[in-house]
Amino acid sequence: MLAIEPTSADPSATIEASAASDLAHLCKAAGDPLRLQILRVLRQDSFAVLELCSVFQMRQPALSHHLKVLANAGAVVRQREGNTIFYRRAPLARLPELNDLQHQLLECINQLPLPEELEQRLQELQIQRQQLSQVFFQQNAEKFRAQQDLIASYGQYAETVAQLISDAPLRNHQLALEVGPGDGAFLAHLAPQFERVIALDSAPEMLEQARVTAAAGGLSNIEFIDGDTSDAAHRGIQADCIVVNMVLHHTPSPAAIFRDLAACLAPKGVLLITDLCSHDQAWARESCGDVWLGFEPTDLGAWAEQAGLREIASEYLAQRNGFQTQVRLFGHS
Repeated sequence: MLAIEPTSADPSATIEASAASDLAHLCKAAGDPLRLQILRVLRQDSFAVLELCSVFQMRQPALSHHLKVLANAGAVVRQREGNTIFYRRAPLARLPELNDLQHQLLECINQLPLPEELEQRLQELQIQRQQLSQVFFQQNAEKFRAQQDLIASYGQYAETVAQLISDAPLRNHQLALEVGPGDGAFLAHLAPQFERVIALDSAPEMLEQARVTAAAGGLSNIEFIDGDTSDAAHRGIQADCIVVNMVLHHTPSPAAIFRDLAACLAPKGVLLITDLCSHDQAWARESCGDVWLGFEPTDLGAWAEQAGLREIASEYLAQRNGFQTQVRLFGHS
């Protein structure tokens, strides 16, 4: 039973009153169809206020009010990315007593169909994000290594990634897939360990650089594919090892990347993600084409779990220039 009026003589009554207050806020947040749709849209992605305004065709003050109600209920979490506030769904309630209720509520919301016009505007928004990233790499392909070194140099994480792959419990070494191979440097680690390697990139200029690097290194077992992870999933690729080095923070929907790659991962295969931890270096957006200012480790874990993957191992490398790198290894649940 939840106590509504705590007494100073009973400390536990204060906790019970807090639970009652949080329960009331959660019920209020769930009592509006629009707020339910917002939570449905936030199911597997983070959005800024103006992005949500474009999706829901609403003015900012009105939408901000609904986001405030959801935040007060602990149903969404605010995350600052430079000068922009992004919103995402909270994986857990503020109080453990409400975790089961919030989980069941979100599970019910997940079953709600989105109106066709909302789906279309979400797709248009993701395309806009992707185009901004592609334009950056088209214009800066020749400066890739210099831009990368501003944040986390290849040499900072390559050895750790290579060692994790060597130690990974792989059943087969038939096919490796590298998403966003950059200038192709890491392909030299993959090619000797696997019968075939696929290098996948949606920026033709970067893919050409990787092709030149592979040719110079005499790597003859590599196939180069111009496309993204959804293309890989549609092709039915089943890779024993998938590597994604410093790519997620350039992608419009990191959660979608996990879903696509989970479908591309062979049984007993491993997915290795290297990316930045959350940071506040907003200049990285303009200078390095970053869409996201890193990620909380719990974000990657949650997206992996939603995609049916489990964490096998993780390492966190020393900070450099204010950036910390996380190296995460996942496999099928």
